This record gives sequence, structure tokens and C-alpha cells, in this order.
Amino acid sequence: MADTQEVDAKAGDKRAERKAARLARQIDAFGKAHGGAEGQVAYLGERGARIVLVGADGGWGDLVAPTHAIAEEAVRKAGITVHESFDGEFAAKVRTGPYEWSRMAGTQMGGPAND
Repeated sequence: MADTQEVDAKAGDKRAERKAARLARQIDAFGKAHGGAEGQVAYLGERGARIVLVGADGGWGDLVAPTHAIAEEAVRKAGITVHESFDGEFAAKVRTGPYEWSRMAGTQMGGPAND
């Protein structure tokens, strides 16, 4: 019985390593496309963790990792600066465009979010 648990744990570790490496590659690609990147990792509860990325050009995006540990490993592998929270100078770097403004206005004006 112990042998089976050990094999399952090792397989789980390898899957987690592969997922962290895949996320790190995506973070790297985002950074290259946006002149560099910084991030913040936030818990999503049972869904895992959200990695919010902000590029040097103000572009932003996010990725979801299955666990907070995998998200932390991914940002470590990518070598980006990680902020404790999404506020202050870090949040001020985000540049929004017409799409984001129309979506925000839509929720305030009785748009899809209020259905």
C-alpha cells in the first residue's frame, strides 16, 4: 500500500512541475511581448491561484494555476518581480483600453453583470 502512495505522490509532483514550467513559459512569453512583466499571486480558493501579470507597457493579463504552490513556483521560474498585493504603484501601471472601459460601464449601467 505504501508503495502505491509513493508512486502516486511522485506522479503528482511531476505533474505539478510540468504545470509550473508551462505557466513559467507563458509568463516569459507575456514579458517578451510587453517589454517585461511583474506579477501578483492571489488565492482563488479551491480553484487554485490567479497570477496577475502587468507588462512594462501597461498591458495586463492573468493565468490560473491549480494550486498556490504551483503559481509561486511558476513566477519563481519566470524570474519576475512579485508583489504582495495589487495596489499602489503596481496597480497604477495597468493601462486599460476601450474594451475594459465599456465592460466596466456596462456593469454600472445595468449591463450583463446585473442580469
